[in-house]
Amino acid sequence: MEDTKIQTENKMGIMPENKLLLSMSIPIMISMLVQALYNIVDSIFVAQINENALTAVSLAFPVQNLMVAFGAGTGVGINALLSRSLGEKNFENANKAADNGIFLAFLNFILFALFGIFGSEIFFKTQTNIPEIIGYGKSYLFICLLFSFGAFGQITFERLLQSTGKTIYTMITQSTGAIINIIFDPIFIFGWFGFPKMGVAGAAIATVMGQICAMLLALYFNVKKNHEIKISFKGFRPDANIIKKIYAVGIPSIIMLSIGSVMTYGMNRILISFTSTATAVFGVYFKLQSFIFMPIFGLNNGMVPIISYNFGARKRERIIKTIKLAVTYAVCIMLIGFGVFQLFPDKLLMMFNASDEMLSIGVSALKTISFSFLFAGFCIVAGSVFQALGNGILSLTVSVVRQLVVLLPAAFLLSLTGDVNAVWWSFPIAEIASVTFSSIFMRYVYVKEIKPIG
Repeated sequence: MEDTKIQTENKMGIMPENKLLLSMSIPIMISMLVQALYNIVDSIFVAQINENALTAVSLAFPVQNLMVAFGAGTGVGINALLSRSLGEKNFENANKAADNGIFLAFLNFILFALFGIFGSEIFFKTQTNIPEIIGYGKSYLFICLLFSFGAFGQITFERLLQSTGKTIYTMITQSTGAIINIIFDPIFIFGWFGFPKMGVAGAAIATVMGQICAMLLALYFNVKKNHEIKISFKGFRPDANIIKKIYAVGIPSIIMLSIGSVMTYGMNRILISFTSTATAVFGVYFKLQSFIFMPIFGLNNGMVPIISYNFGARKRERIIKTIKLAVTYAVCIMLIGFGVFQLFPDKLLMMFNASDEMLSIGVSALKTISFSFLFAGFCIVAGSVFQALGNGILSLTVSVVRQLVVLLPAAFLLSLTGDVNAVWWSFPIAEIASVTFSSIFMRYVYVKEIKPIG
């Protein structure tokens, strides 16, 4: 029976661009700010145990980032295909994209759960020989990966809501998960209210609890509120053609996000050769910068379905205006972040119980790395534009150049000076390369994909 649920044009094709972008992005930006707040609070609590506990969580970040890469990268593919299908009024294809996307999320969970069981300890031993850090890290990572179905499910179900413009519900799910996490972090870490004192393992348990609750809530919203798609596994069979289309955009995104894990792992190896405190500083930086970057990622999550929808609907001017608005907002957010990192680096570090050594290294790190913020806003938006238009390979190229071709080699060469403060300059250097390639590729995409429309 032909699907007749949608008789009118989706708001992504008719609402004024600025109002549409803000209405779709702000809920996600708020929820991501809450997520960023959770990331910071989580590390603040862990830092109260000792610096080795903070270092262990920092060393675990590459694997957690890899998990997010697989989940979010697949989600980008689902989002692009689903939004484009809705723009083309192909509702059957949209439903297939949703069902196959959920199936792929389950496969990702199995992969990472196995790594958690068999690879957690080995992973930490490749980075340090300090027994306390290895012990903390193994217990933390094992729990996060064994119960990662919550993270993968949350990401996937939220992407389905974003694809149809229902971002207010993703704000609720992400905020709920983060708040649960923040509440139970100190309870489980320090053993409040009669609970056993679990230390770093308690932080991991609070994390997966929040993710599972958010996943269940996002599933509920999809079933009850997201009427533009219908999730059904009755007689389900994986559709190779749909999966291929999802990963045509998703695989470059996965690889691009995974490169961040390679970069972080490499930087940790370089920094820990100076002192474990430098690695802790790098981990703290990532927590702090998420408070600046997360709103832009939220902006992008609101922008991608708008561009994909209007590309499917062949509405050129709406695409161009949406891109211009997104770049403007992203640059403004980054300028605010630059100012905060330049003016208050010591106060930011003291939130993490910073020692004198951490302050000495960290103030220089935050001030130096934040120069890269001046270019990053444009680059992040450009990468998402490439993905939305099915040119994920361009985003991948920029990411490879920035993080592997420029950043890591520059960090290694600068480390040979024997001054850890010199290593931080690799970030602004890499961002200059990124903005150069992003500008060239944006021009290429405009001429090839956007200009011919209409």
